[in-house]
Amino acid sequence: MKKLAVFLAPGFEEIEALTIVDYARRAGVNVQTVAVPKKNEVDADILVTGSHNIKVQADISLKDFISNKEEYEVDAIYFPGGMPGAANLAANQYLFQLTNKMDRKGKIVSAMCASPAVMLARTGILANRKWTCYPGMEKNLLEYCGSEIGVRELTENTCHIANVPFVFDNNVLTGRGPGTAEQFAMKLVELLTDKETAAKIHDGSCQR
Repeated sequence: MKKLAVFLAPGFEEIEALTIVDYARRAGVNVQTVAVPKKNEVDADILVTGSHNIKVQADISLKDFISNKEEYEVDAIYFPGGMPGAANLAANQYLFQLTNKMDRKGKIVSAMCASPAVMLARTGILANRKWTCYPGMEKNLLEYCGSEIGVRELTENTCHIANVPFVFDNNVLTGRGPGTAEQFAMKLVELLTDKETAAKIHDGSCQR
């Protein structure tokens, strides 16, 4: 059974988080939701409040995820968008290191909405890849990467694609926004299982 870690920081986009959790679990993927602390805080409340004030109880705190060495069993990681959720994710040094480690191993790194620009860009894994994000956020990479030099180095030969629900390039899956969460989720299900499982869930849930 494949394992997916979904990281929830205060201010996460609820549709983008829970749609992926729901469909992945329907597909038999072992999904673990991980509570991430706010920027400049060490411990995370296991009850995480989303950007629309919906509270979700995570399966485990990031502190326990790290101490239990859960990352060694993970096949894919996912960062939902939402603000300040994406900014809280981007401020976490462990997640920065985990993202690069997963990429080096060729494992799936996925993010949606604000998180591709705010979280993934600063790690450098968007370089030489096609990707998408919430409309307009691709124009603010200077803010997210810290400097013009940082933007050039971290996003060298990158190609942002607009007006698509998701983009999959090599092992990195990025999505546009909450309205595309279902399509994004089904692509992630396909990657973690197979096309037959994805098709069965698509038809069984009366998707468009």
